[in-house]
Amino acid sequence: MLKVGLTGSIAVGKSFVLSVLAELGCVTFDADKIAHSVMEPGRPAHSDIVQEFGTEILTADGLIDRAKLGAIVFPDDAKRKRLNEIVHPRVFEEQNRLLALAAEENPQGIAVIDAALMIESGGYRRFDKLIVVLCDREKQAERLMKRNGLSRQEAEVRIAAQMSSEEKRRYADYVIDTSGTFEETRRRVVQVYEELMKSQPRA
Repeated sequence: MLKVGLTGSIAVGKSFVLSVLAELGCVTFDADKIAHSVMEPGRPAHSDIVQEFGTEILTADGLIDRAKLGAIVFPDDAKRKRLNEIVHPRVFEEQNRLLALAAEENPQGIAVIDAALMIESGGYRRFDKLIVVLCDREKQAERLMKRNGLSRQEAEVRIAAQMSSEEKRRYADYVIDTSGTFEETRRRVVQVYEELMKSQPRA
């Protein structure tokens, strides 16, 4: 099975790219959803995060309020690093489990994992190919403001907290620019998918 990493900064359109790859027949996983699952009550990451950041980040029913946690870690490099140290190893374990299951089911398939911090965490090295999604900086800020209900300043802080798209581009086997229309982006995703199929090792 060809293992493909999909990454890009916040609000650049990774979810749309992932959805098109799924339509084309790839097995797809969203690392953010995997992170949600490892942070659920009863899982080890949950108790470690609460111990580190306090019970004020919890909702009334004991779930981690990601908005409250985000407000603490986004402006603070040290706190963000500490959160990543807690969550990333658990996410990697779960990813490996899911990839192994997918490979059993379809050894000749393509599995794609979407993760925003794949390069920063070093996780990209575990994949055969890396796709970097990016878009125009102004569009990125607009999308983030609209999606998360943020002010311009809040959006810029979140964008600045991550590795830039230009830096991420240096690691890419394939680049997908989502600055254009959905149809233009879809055409580029199909191109990349066809190239991935050609690079798939045959048994």
